[in-house]
Amino acid sequence: MSLFNTLMASTIALAPRALIRKISRRYIAGDTVADAIERVAALNAAGFTATVDVLGETTESLPQADATTREYLNVLEAIAHEGLRANISVKPTALGLLLDEAHCGRKFECLLDAAKAYSIFVRMDMEDVNCTQREIDLLLRLKSRGYGNAGLVLQAYLKRTDHDISLLLGAHENLRICKGIYVEDREHLVEGAWQDRRAINPHFLRHVASCFDSGTFVGVATHDEELVDEVIALARHRQVAHAAFEFQMLLGVRESLRDRLLREGYAVRIYVPYGKDWYGYSMRRIKENPRIAGYLLRALFTR
Repeated sequence: MSLFNTLMASTIALAPRALIRKISRRYIAGDTVADAIERVAALNAAGFTATVDVLGETTESLPQADATTREYLNVLEAIAHEGLRANISVKPTALGLLLDEAHCGRKFECLLDAAKAYSIFVRMDMEDVNCTQREIDLLLRLKSRGYGNAGLVLQAYLKRTDHDISLLLGAHENLRICKGIYVEDREHLVEGAWQDRRAINPHFLRHVASCFDSGTFVGVATHDEELVDEVIALARHRQVAHAAFEFQMLLGVRESLRDRLLREGYAVRIYVPYGKDWYGYSMRRIKENPRIAGYLLRALFTR
C-alpha cells in the first residue's frame, strides 16, 4: 500500500461532508430509486447494461433487513416498468445474514420470486471472508430450491477461490469474478496479493478460463486495463463468443476504458449504487482499503 494512498485516505476521512458528497456524485446515482432508474436509463441509451445496488450492508436489525428487501422490490418493479436492461446486486448482510441466516434466506427467496416474474437476474455480492462460506452455502441452498436466476461473486485474491469455483461452475451458471477489495489477513490471500494487486491477475485469469471452459457465463469485473486485454486475448484464443461473458465496472470509474470496450463490441455492465447511505458507503470503502482513496482521486483527473 503506497504512502500516497494512506495519506489520501486520512485526508478524505477528515474532509467536510459536503466535499465527500461532491466526490460521491460521480460514483453514486443519488438517494432514491428514481435517481438510480434515471441513471440506468441513460446508461442503457448509451449502450450499457446495469446492475443496481441499494447502499447499506451489515444491517443491525431484522426490520431493517425487511425494509431493504422492500426497497429492492421497488427497484425490480421500476426496472420492469421502464423496460430497462438491468439486474440487481444484493449484499446478504444487508438482508440480515449475520443476524438470522434463515430470515436472510427467506428475504432472498422473496426477491428471487419477484425477479423471476420480471425475468431479472439477481447477483449475490460477496463480502469479507467471515461471510464467504455462509454466502456460498446460501446460494447453494437457493439453487437446490430451484432458483436459477441467482449468481455469486468470487474474489480472485482469496486462496479458497480455487476450491469454491469448482462448486459453482456449470453450463447454466452465472458468476462474477473480481479481484477483491476487503482488507484481509495474509493467510487468506494468494501469494503477493497483500503487496501488489498485479499478483492477483494470474489467478483472476485462471478463474475466468475455468468459466470459459465450463460454459459458465462470467462477469469480468475489473478496471485494470492490462487484465482486460489479457481476458480479451484469452477469449479470442479459446474462441469464446462475446455472448458468453461481459465486462463489469463501477459507475464513474475508468469511463474511457468502458467506452473503448463498448466500441469494440463487448457487453459492459455498470454497477449503479444509490441510497441515503452515500456517506457511510464512501467512508467504509476508504476505511476498508485506503487504495480506494488514491484510486478515486486519480480517477477524477484521468477519466
